[in-house]
Amino acid sequence: MASGKILVAQGGGPTAVINQSLAGVVLEARRFRDCSRVYGALHGVRGIVNEDLVDLTRETSNNLEQVAATPSSALGSTRDKPDVAYCAEIFKVLQAHEIGQFYYIGGNDSSDTVRIVSEQAQAAGYPLRCIHIPKTIDNDLVGNDHTPGFPSAARFVAQAFAGANLDNAALPGVYVGVVMGRHAGFLTAAAALGKKFPDDGPHLIYLPERVFSLDQFLQDVKATYARYGRCVIAVSEGIHDASGTPIASLLAKEVERDAHGNVQLSGTGALADLLCDEIKGKLGIKRVRGDTFGYLQRSFIGCVSDVDQREAREVGEKAVQFAMWGERDGSVAIKRTGFYSVDYELLPLSAVAGKTRVMEDEFISASGTDVTDAFRMYLRPLLGAGMPDAYRLRPAPVEKILKRTTGT
Repeated sequence: MASGKILVAQGGGPTAVINQSLAGVVLEARRFRDCSRVYGALHGVRGIVNEDLVDLTRETSNNLEQVAATPSSALGSTRDKPDVAYCAEIFKVLQAHEIGQFYYIGGNDSSDTVRIVSEQAQAAGYPLRCIHIPKTIDNDLVGNDHTPGFPSAARFVAQAFAGANLDNAALPGVYVGVVMGRHAGFLTAAAALGKKFPDDGPHLIYLPERVFSLDQFLQDVKATYARYGRCVIAVSEGIHDASGTPIASLLAKEVERDAHGNVQLSGTGALADLLCDEIKGKLGIKRVRGDTFGYLQRSFIGCVSDVDQREAREVGEKAVQFAMWGERDGSVAIKRTGFYSVDYELLPLSAVAGKTRVMEDEFISASGTDVTDAFRMYLRPLLGAGMPDAYRLRPAPVEKILKRTTGT
């Protein structure tokens, strides 16, 4: 049994339920007699190498529960992507503080960090249990049915598009909503769950799993606008052409890049504006509006899936149990076992680290501009209870007197 001091950290983009996983680790670990201290690293792996640690053993259970119900990363996060040398520095700090268990809550890059640190500990003969705890709104971790953080973000997207559709129906035009998702379109696809009536938007959905053609896009918009007199569009920020080049970089005059050299997609608003300009300029539609959801969907307070909250807590608890009772490192994974129930497994770190899941073909319509019923069945239970609904009037027309249909 691994024992002694525990260190937990949070990495990557915050979510609405990541603190449930943190609380799950701390509260579950404190139940074990052999756990002497639970430390937290401020701002992820950067906090580890800087030795910016806090003692979570001193937190009251009540405050931990309050923090668990609060969105975003309570310990702070980082976008640092550690290489082998960086992980060696992490390992030095873990050794110096006599850490026996290392938990990292995060996505693809975080799982790879855990893998490298685990290998370094094994090579040094140091008894360190390393567990990756899944988190990402993109839902792109392989080996998982879904990932904590995604259901709550998906709930926000579904509700936001349901509201945008109502607005668009009242004042018809074209609406473009850009949603996070560089490689995986799960979050953008969630917009479809806000539809109630056949003519509700989003009428068109564009995902990074399919090649994007600007000419075809304009044809789709024109046909939809002709059919309904309006058009609501959900677009993933990661849409690209046949060569893999992001559409945002093709249309923009200047391209901003992030710390890793990737084209900056989130939070710029550029793609929505550019697509709206194309629609106005080439289709001649006057009322065209665009929004970029950006960071809103990550930590939006008051729009959280109860299913997501429960499972985010449980992956933290199961991580501790796997570490305490298991004999190997790994990544906690959610497996669907029924409609609707889940179980948890510990996957080898090499099976998850650095890999990216994308939407399965069975979830995307043949046209490439909608999702299938299989996706709706997959996502609906994850959104949780109490999803709001929208209704319409059933108008009984009053016969015209001054402007009869005869034209008199």
